[in-house]
Parts: sequence; C-alpha cells; structure tokens
Amino acid sequence: METEKITEQPSHYDHLEEMSVAELLQHINEEDCQVARAVGLAIPQIQALVEAVEPRMKRGGRLFYVGAGTSGRLGVLDASELPPTFGVPDTWVVGIIAGGDRALRHAVEKAEDVAEQGWQDLLPYRPTADDTVIGIAASGTTPYVVGAVRQARRHGLLTGCITSNPHTPLASAVHYPIETIVGPEFVTGSSRMKSGTAQKMVLNMISTSLMVRMGRVQGNRMVKMQLTNAKLIDRGTRMLQDLLGLSYEEARLRLLEAGSVHKALSLQDFPVT
Repeated sequence: METEKITEQPSHYDHLEEMSVAELLQHINEEDCQVARAVGLAIPQIQALVEAVEPRMKRGGRLFYVGAGTSGRLGVLDASELPPTFGVPDTWVVGIIAGGDRALRHAVEKAEDVAEQGWQDLLPYRPTADDTVIGIAASGTTPYVVGAVRQARRHGLLTGCITSNPHTPLASAVHYPIETIVGPEFVTGSSRMKSGTAQKMVLNMISTSLMVRMGRVQGNRMVKMQLTNAKLIDRGTRMLQDLLGLSYEEARLRLLEAGSVHKALSLQDFPVT
C-alpha cells in the first residue's frame, strides 16, 4: 500500500506572511490542540509497545531510539534526561541520530538517506534479543530509520516506531507501530511542529511508564533522581520533609549523607519500593 503522506499535505492556512503576530500564534495554537487528541487515539498502540518492552528491560535489555533530524534529536533528548531524573545508567536508554552527535546541532546532509547506516550505528552497542529499537520518523519513510528497524527485527530484537503517516514502510517493518496522525503542518511539510510535538509526547509516555514499572518512582516522586544540582537537592530535601516530617535543615543533611531520597528513606521506618 502506498504511503499517504499527510505530513506533506498543504497547510490549512495560506498567506502566512500577511498575518499579524497574534494571528500566527493563534493559528499555530489551534493546530497544536490537535496533537494531544491524536496521541490519545494512539494510546492502545503505545500500551502494547510498553508492555512488550517492560519484561525485556527487566531482564537487562536496553531501549534504543533511532531517528534523523528533529526525530533523532528528540530521541536523544528523551534518553539523556532519564539518568538524572530516575537515577538509571545512561546505557538503559540510548538515542542514536543519523550523522552522529554533530547532527544534534548541525544538519548533516544526506545522513538519513543511507539505509544501511542505522544498523551499523547500532552495532557498537552489541545489540541482543532482549533489546528494543524504536524508529522515529514523522514521514515513516526515512531510509536510515527503516533500515535500522528492519535489520534489528531480522536479528531478533523487538521493534517499534513513532510516525505521523498511516500505512508507512516504517510501520510495516516493526512489531509495534505507533501512528499519531496529527494532520498537515502549519507550515507545509515542517514536521518539527505538530509531528515533533507528538513524538515528544509519545516518548515521554513510553519512557516515564517504563521507569515507573522499573521501580524508579515511589508514589509520584522521583526518589532515585541524581542530586546533580541545587534545584534537585532542594527538591529531594522537600520530599524528605514531607515524607518524614523533618525540618528543612535535617532533611537536607540526611539527603546529602544518603546520596538519594530513596536511600534516605530506606534508612527510616518507612515503606520503600
């Protein structure tokens, strides 16, 4: 079936250069309001993927995001935020972008067009059957991403994807496709907008759900976060204040001595997970 490239269809708005700033912002916001609804419709697909990834991660498997351009940057962003937020090693979730780290700040011409390179970029990590690869591509046709998931599946890895078009080569190549059909972009073809927002939302849902299921959250608190700056130390201190009824000074001292909220709680007569 031929891919219906909704992401390339003309914007619902025209003559953008004639709009006032207020009109531009209002119309962009009107389009953005469709994103959450599109992601909501994809929840059954997201659930299926998360439930398939969870047992693999509990056996020691890793999660790899593979993308190009905006999609690749969002995958790297999500992966990089998990160690400080949930206190996990940076090997648990890894973001891979076409063109390598340089592509995080600069366009790397034609990097996404090499179908074999995605899998080649995964090989240094020595992928195993317990690992999962999620390809991220708004179009669902990016050769770098499609090639990576096809090879990953061929080698026995679990595969999923996030795309904004229906019936794409990417979706057909994976075990668990996620399709967030957000419609044409405000600026025709600019998938950094609604499609990128949808990708960010889905990545948040996947990684946060997995971290909760992996025991990295207690109640609604990031009790295993890394104490890497003053803001996080303050947050952890206030958690201990709330949970243990301590003064701010005593809670801060206990936090710094233990090294994390979770460890500080484990030293108390307090239930921890």
